[in-house]
Amino acid sequence: MSTTAETRTLEERLRAIEDRLEIYNLIASHPPSADSAADHFIRAIYVQDGVIDLAGGKRASGNEAAAAMVNTPGHQAAIKGGLAHFASLPRVEIDGDEAVVTSYLQILTPHPTAEPVEVPDHGVSRGYRVHRVGANRWELVRTPEGWKIKRRTLRPLDGSDDARQLLRRALESYEPRA
Repeated sequence: MSTTAETRTLEERLRAIEDRLEIYNLIASHPPSADSAADHFIRAIYVQDGVIDLAGGKRASGNEAAAAMVNTPGHQAAIKGGLAHFASLPRVEIDGDEAVVTSYLQILTPHPTAEPVEVPDHGVSRGYRVHRVGANRWELVRTPEGWKIKRRTLRPLDGSDDARQLLRRALESYEPRA
């Protein structure tokens, strides 16, 4: 039997709102933590045996390994070059003490060879370019310390089916049942 807003208690409804807000904040923390190499934060938001799978063989198992990814020479060079992660509003599905979040992620980088453009009252810039766009699937679990990441899967939106499959999974509950 599924519950609806009308059959849940006020406490259940409040908890659902609090869960959703905590999850939004968790997912929204990814760009600033990645762009500032906040390894202490990344370590804290993954469960101890959490997995991050960024495709192309870029993968880490365990919260220590996930945190270490932002301290690699390549990531540090990207940060120094102006790397910016830009995330979409996530789609969140909560089922008890587990949640699945689906979102888009853009990687933006300064465009050093573009013509300078002046925007009134905002200075002159060569602008940014979208380096890459991907689909994220975040699998979360409620812990005594709050919601944490159990698994994050990112696939580039490059025409292959991997990213579209992640996006389709976010809408499975809407598919007609036979």
